[in-house]
Amino acid sequence: MTSTLTGISSMATRQLLAEVADAWRRNGHGEAVFESVGGVDAARRVQEGEAFDVVILASDAIERLGAAGRIVAASKTDLVRSGVAIAVRRGAPRPAVDSERALQAAVASARTIGYSTGPSGTALLRLFDRWGLAPALRERLVQAPPGVPVGTLVARGEVELGFQQLSELMHLEGIDVLGTMPPGAEIVTTFSGAVCAASSQPAAARALLDYIRSPAVEAIRLRHGMLAA
Repeated sequence: MTSTLTGISSMATRQLLAEVADAWRRNGHGEAVFESVGGVDAARRVQEGEAFDVVILASDAIERLGAAGRIVAASKTDLVRSGVAIAVRRGAPRPAVDSERALQAAVASARTIGYSTGPSGTALLRLFDRWGLAPALRERLVQAPPGVPVGTLVARGEVELGFQQLSELMHLEGIDVLGTMPPGAEIVTTFSGAVCAASSQPAAARALLDYIRSPAVEAIRLRHGMLAA
């Protein structure tokens, strides 16, 4: 009998993977347990050789682990695409964000702006730079600590406008999600999985990755604001 499969992921896929693991078990495939932490921390732990069967992170992070020999390179599998959304505190004024021009105006007038340590945060800073707003926004930007959702800072009133993966915002209490990034300013991250080089059951780990990307979990992906990659 296959032992429990263990995985590590970034926070963006935390709730998706919890539901997938439950479906995997209910369908008779065995047990799978995922630990979700900040993406930088997850990559570091795999890089240091911690024994997981699978790792699920932004695609570029998986590629770096492959280059370092910490995953089975041929097992890299694109799993889901996840878009960035915008949130304000529950009941706060809702600025227009339905066009790139409207979003730019909302960002320019916000007192504080929250962003993540993950790839979406890096892409957001590039967008602000493209808009020519980076110097003006420098003192108003608040980066959430690793593993802390930007939406938590929004709900506490610590930031006025928050940006993060829709999957991380849509289930949080105390915030209103205004929508995803408008045309011309979209930020979409592809999350990929791979079998860890340290896995003692690589065949089962690969089967789990195949299951995560299969049509069988399409409804789960949609419930968490994600699309198949």
